Amino acid sequence: MRTRTSAAAARGRRRGIRTLIAVLCATALAALVVVVDSTTASALNVSGTPSPVTGNATYFSGLGSPYGGCGLPQADLDTQNFLALNVYNTPGYYGSEPRPIPAADASIMGMFDNGLNCGRYVQVSVGNYCTGTNDGAQNEPFCRNGQWVADQYNGATLTFVVADSCADSNAWCRDDPYHVDLAQNSLNQFILNGQPVGTLSSKWNNRQVSWQFVSAPNYTGNINIGFIQGAQPYWSAIAVSHLPNGIHGVEFYANGAWQSGTMDSDMGDDYIIAPTTAGGSQYEIQVVDASGNLVNSGEVYSFSLPSSCGTQCSTAYTPATYTTSTSGGSSASASASTSGSTSASSTPTVSTSPTVSASTSTGPSSAQCTATVTTVSTWTGGYQIAVNVKDSGTTAISTWRTGLTLPGTDTIANSWNAVTAQSGQGVAATAESYNAALSPGSTTSWGMTVNGSGPPPASATCAAG
Repeated sequence: MRTRTSAAAARGRRRGIRTLIAVLCATALAALVVVVDSTTASALNVSGTPSPVTGNATYFSGLGSPYGGCGLPQADLDTQNFLALNVYNTPGYYGSEPRPIPAADASIMGMFDNGLNCGRYVQVSVGNYCTGTNDGAQNEPFCRNGQWVADQYNGATLTFVVADSCADSNAWCRDDPYHVDLAQNSLNQFILNGQPVGTLSSKWNNRQVSWQFVSAPNYTGNINIGFIQGAQPYWSAIAVSHLPNGIHGVEFYANGAWQSGTMDSDMGDDYIIAPTTAGGSQYEIQVVDASGNLVNSGEVYSFSLPSSCGTQCSTAYTPATYTTSTSGGSSASASASTSGSTSASSTPTVSTSPTVSASTSTGPSSAQCTATVTTVSTWTGGYQIAVNVKDSGTTAISTWRTGLTLPGTDTIANSWNAVTAQSGQGVAATAESYNAALSPGSTTSWGMTVNGSGPPPASATCAAG
């Protein structure tokens, strides 16, 4: 195992520790060989779904504190399937460079694109495995003394949100323009033939992946708005998330005119705005997406500095409740407004299927299932769990339902591979169409992240249908 850390000094914020599955070996200097797709980087910065590109994929353990490279805490992401994109594209050069990258040095800009790809979704497909050494050593080829080979994991896919950036001085982050750094806990969540692969992390070796930008999966609800640490009326810094197509700008209404917000360094989800009246605490904004279009046809979001912040927000992220209207200017069209908020129930990973009871019923006597709960990770203010569902009977089951209880006032933040509903502290999860049917002895799994102090639940019930 080798540990690498991102260039926190260049940003003034800690970005987290990336744990890689390589050992840096002392070998003779070799010609740099980068195995990537020939598609230009600029082609990926446009809207839509351009042809996939191919690069090496490493993994890291989690976002730093208080934010990841895009300016959001890990607990407030739409999904715990997240990745980092390269800040720089400097083959053969591994020194430090300023952030944000100035316009004069645009030629060295990597796929992070000075934060403009933050909040976008990326569909990643598993590619070939390296049989040699793939450690990201400077001035060394990728997969030296080995070959790229296909194996049983090729073609597995998973969708990630861009939440971090990679500026480290290794060959992955500098020589490979299409390198992606994936959340470690997501490796075994890749889907192949309708099922999570389960064991991909045991055979990774920084293998190749192909990837492309996609729209937010199963998107529902509206955007989330929150104030970041240190925000106040004279430095109004907000984070905008839960986006259907990323974010390329924020427009704010102040002193009778619409003005452009400024990105906070290169943290692409965060923008500095101003109150509608100088020194006040009321705000109106519009959001521009990655295609250059106003989100929701120019919907105006009106909100105020949360009272819990006092004169300055002290926590990493403080949600703001907003109202929406079709035109701005001191809430001129408030009569057309509708209530909005940043509740976790708006996230795209939570299904909008009908609510089901947290209790479970029993299926046919020969159709049986069991559910076991594993805590994947914990952090201040939240945790992630995985629920393994097994057909424990003697006949195949056509569907399954699981139930568990969250402690205290904990609430679901995000979920995947199941349709979840919370009633009080009870949580019910029913199968998706692609993982409902199980043969005797076979398993599937679903997971969720939870906002709260825990402890995470240790057991769940299961009923077969």
